[in-house]
Amino acid sequence: MPTSKKELRREYKNLRKELSEQEIEEKSLAIANNLIQLSIWDKTYYHVFLPITEHKEVDTEFILHLLSGKDKEIVISKSDFETREMTHFLLTDNTKIKKNEYNIPEPVNGLQVPNQNIDVVFVPLLAFDTYGNRIGYGKGFYDKFLAQCKSETIKIGLSFFESVNQIDDVFESDVKLDYCVTPLKVYTF
Repeated sequence: MPTSKKELRREYKNLRKELSEQEIEEKSLAIANNLIQLSIWDKTYYHVFLPITEHKEVDTEFILHLLSGKDKEIVISKSDFETREMTHFLLTDNTKIKKNEYNIPEPVNGLQVPNQNIDVVFVPLLAFDTYGNRIGYGKGFYDKFLAQCKSETIKIGLSFFESVNQIDDVFESDVKLDYCVTPLKVYTF
């Protein structure tokens, strides 16, 4: 069983490729349903990633509906690939979304939200372990962003797959998750 980030990244990208559109929709809905169990719904600002459909990421549309129904402030990001920084914007009815050169759907502009305001972050990932470590695409955007959030910000990974036992090459700068939600269960770290 692979345990390095590089091996796990390759394996989980391949596992995702095998998922059908129907499986993605069913698993994404199951993840949203499992999220309801968490006691996180008394917060105000919720950061949600918009999925890169070409990479078969978790479809966060169900989570967006959940947040809208609870009248929460929804925050989405724009990535700067030179600085590897993310800028966060309030998602409103007027927000225009456009895919960037990496097929990441992003807001064109809008009302900026400081990192310190964000209460809950739904984090994309390829794989995670039983200790709350995650593997993304390896660019470090989320580690940088999460490190700039307030210490009490709740970090929730979303994964189609269950955890691996341990990721061997974790860095000190890697920010751990508080929870990870899969279609089958909720992991607490």
